[in-house]
Amino acid sequence: MNRAAWVVYLKELKDALRDRRTLLTVLLSSVAMGPLVLMAVSALVANIEKRADARTVVVQGIANAPTLANYLQRQTYTITEAPAGWEQQLKDSKLGDPVIVIPPDFERDLARGEAPLVEVVGNSGNQRAQSALRPVLRLLQGFNQEQATLRLAMRGVAASALEAMHVEERDLADAATRAAQLGTLVPYFVLMAVLYGALNAALDTTAGERERGSLEPLLMNPAPRLALVLGKWGAVATVGLLIAVLSCLSFLPGQWLLRSEALSAMFRFGVGEAVAFIALLAPLAAALSALLMAIAIRCKTFKEAQANATVVMLAMSLLPLFSLFNQEGTAPWHLWAPALSQTTLMGRVLKGEPLVWLDVAPSLVVSVLLTALALGFVARTLRSAAVK
Repeated sequence: MNRAAWVVYLKELKDALRDRRTLLTVLLSSVAMGPLVLMAVSALVANIEKRADARTVVVQGIANAPTLANYLQRQTYTITEAPAGWEQQLKDSKLGDPVIVIPPDFERDLARGEAPLVEVVGNSGNQRAQSALRPVLRLLQGFNQEQATLRLAMRGVAASALEAMHVEERDLADAATRAAQLGTLVPYFVLMAVLYGALNAALDTTAGERERGSLEPLLMNPAPRLALVLGKWGAVATVGLLIAVLSCLSFLPGQWLLRSEALSAMFRFGVGEAVAFIALLAPLAAALSALLMAIAIRCKTFKEAQANATVVMLAMSLLPLFSLFNQEGTAPWHLWAPALSQTTLMGRVLKGEPLVWLDVAPSLVVSVLLTALALGFVARTLRSAAVK
């Protein structure tokens, strides 16, 4: 049986690798997509950093507030007069900075000790202007604090009298944890690469052969049905794992293209992390290959198998999102759910945490059980007369 399974494995693997068009599509969509998204995020962060370094504020009516202009200049900010039609430009996302609107009686109210109304106009639909809104508000808040301190000093009151306590922020997250927040998309893209890498091979070796009429001649061989199933499954799992390896390794050179120095310094994904990712994904690749084969073996056409496989694809796509949107930490059941457990464990790898065997064991047990059940179903289906 081992020899028959090996022969079938080589034959199916050769057929899967021969379909160059499908492999090229999978490589471009699964392997290259992750680094491309990483580059896009890097470009966005680099643009934000560039705008922050520019230290520019857009003001309408700055001539009405020489005191505020002096403060902004002392903070090394460059003051730019708001262009004509700036409101429409903010709505059309053509202006990437919020606009500070100064009233005509700003200096008069300030001299009287009154609070002049200053508007900071932004647009929640304009992402560039919205991202720069908070720094501008902090800048104006600094001006308020400075003016309040000066007024207290003129009256002989210490500014510390207004502070009931000193507040200091302390972040418990280490550098590895902060870096892992930037790499939360890496496990998801690698997981999707495994899924799409095994999808076409699993459907083609079952429903595809059945539609082409090449499955019946294969079943006429004296080889045991389990040997045929193991050979086909081994080829599909190998393709899925190969895509996973290429997807993990693609992030290594992808880091060289990061445009943001801060992001490049914080993003940690080396050879060790890639090896750990591959080790965690190998059991899942085997389980997904067997599960997709079990779904496709009941279908008469490749198109029907694709429609039925969307259920698995949807589940595998949604389960990892629990780790992205979960705000309450890892629950025990997360380690027992396929795809979600791998995403959780890969997130720990990015944080630099050691993998404990008790945490890895649930995902391994579920993958083995799922693989055994699915392969048993495929073998029993091939023995039935419904295939003929």
